[in-house]
Amino acid sequence: MNQQQNQANNKIVIKLLAIVVGMFGFGFALVPLYDVLCDALGINGKTSDIAAVYESVEVDKSRLVTVDFITRTNTGMPWEFKAQTRQVKVHPGEMNQVDFYVKNPANTDIVGQAVPSVSPGPAALYMNKTECFCFEQQTLKAGEEVIMPMQFYVDPQLPKDITYFTVQYTLYNVTSSSEGVAMNRG
Repeated sequence: MNQQQNQANNKIVIKLLAIVVGMFGFGFALVPLYDVLCDALGINGKTSDIAAVYESVEVDKSRLVTVDFITRTNTGMPWEFKAQTRQVKVHPGEMNQVDFYVKNPANTDIVGQAVPSVSPGPAALYMNKTECFCFEQQTLKAGEEVIMPMQFYVDPQLPKDITYFTVQYTLYNVTSSSEGVAMNRG
């Protein structure tokens, strides 16, 4: 009876280990699967991290699209960060610029990285940035403040039912990770 009980226990342990390994594998694959699914459905809200090239297109003067800009800093990022213009009304195809104010009130230099997102997600496909502080990490010395421009245009192919969208920039402190990169390159 003892031997049968040991065999039964061993089978249960093996099944439980297989479940744990399967759960770990699923959790590991979840982020890439989510990105693929959102990209396929056009609902991810991510903008391109590559500068768009503005080609002279016919500006659609018959439409006005309202774009709101929201800024926030991630926990642990001491910078002051705000859009100089909170909202703009733009004609699709028209080049626009919005400036963002940033100040580092800390006693040390800090490297920041802004990550944009657009809501509703499908509008991200039509938000084209030709210049953006979010394309590169920004280093501010202690006490330094700067104005960072973002130039963009809304593609005239934006669906007619999208008349309003929000662009949010979240600023992260990447000082420690950028120092590691700099040390590895040097």
